[in-house]
Amino acid sequence: MTVDQALAFEKRHGDKFDFQYKSGLIYEHIDLNLDNPTLADRRVRRALLHAIDRKAISQQLFQGRQPVAHGQTNPLDSIYDPDGVQYAFDPAKARALLAEAGWNDLRKGVRHNAAGARLQLELMTTAGNKSRELVQQVLQSQWREVGIDIRIRNEPARVFFGDTVSQRKFRHLAMYAWISAPKGVPRTTLHSTQIPSKDNGWSGQNYPGFANPAMDALLDEVEVVCEPAPNKALWRKLQRVYAEELPALPLYFRANPYIMPKWLKGVTPTGHQFTSALWAEHWRATPNDTPK
Repeated sequence: MTVDQALAFEKRHGDKFDFQYKSGLIYEHIDLNLDNPTLADRRVRRALLHAIDRKAISQQLFQGRQPVAHGQTNPLDSIYDPDGVQYAFDPAKARALLAEAGWNDLRKGVRHNAAGARLQLELMTTAGNKSRELVQQVLQSQWREVGIDIRIRNEPARVFFGDTVSQRKFRHLAMYAWISAPKGVPRTTLHSTQIPSKDNGWSGQNYPGFANPAMDALLDEVEVVCEPAPNKALWRKLQRVYAEELPALPLYFRANPYIMPKWLKGVTPTGHQFTSALWAEHWRATPNDTPK
């Protein structure tokens, strides 16, 4: 079940089952097509993130079950940097950054630049995914508050992932999720050699087209430097480059719902790709609640 489905089920049957919501390593985010001149401006990318009230999205749509993401690395991971760069909800800062980037002519609530171009962006995701479509509507409203006109265009998952995203055909913004294991090196999503193109047969998963020499060097090093302290230092630098450059907009880490019979105890959700059944020796049945 998705989180919204589990929450609805809990309202109806919360007295019959035990419910757990474990934050996981599924990273919901928005890829930005950095070939687009508007999004190539880092000030615009930062403004987009400052204009999103991610805490309100989590609270209003998911009852606070899905924690805000400040980057692709989850706080559950041992290499997470708690002192990294974070973007607070700050519409005033967003407006200032947009004006600084040249989008300072406000006409009927929408920003234009000196050439008269309208600040209009297209946001895509998987059609039929209720949670994402609700998030889209909130994002559209919040970005409109700072003068950004968002047009929504969704596609079935097989088209969206099979062609649009994998061949970088999305014009501006593509919302979806990555899942990873702990300490998963994001080479395929962030290294410049992993930008899909016709020349390389559309291989690689660097869909934003992010090409940053500092990030490339860190990805090369973090795979071969194994000593714990130097390795963790590299991970921290990697997270800071990601936060400063924003090849994608972090939204939240998806929670995994666990719905269990009340007689089953000792199940410990992992929140990542390692199955909870690895610790099945701790599972037990409560005698008084065991079904007869």
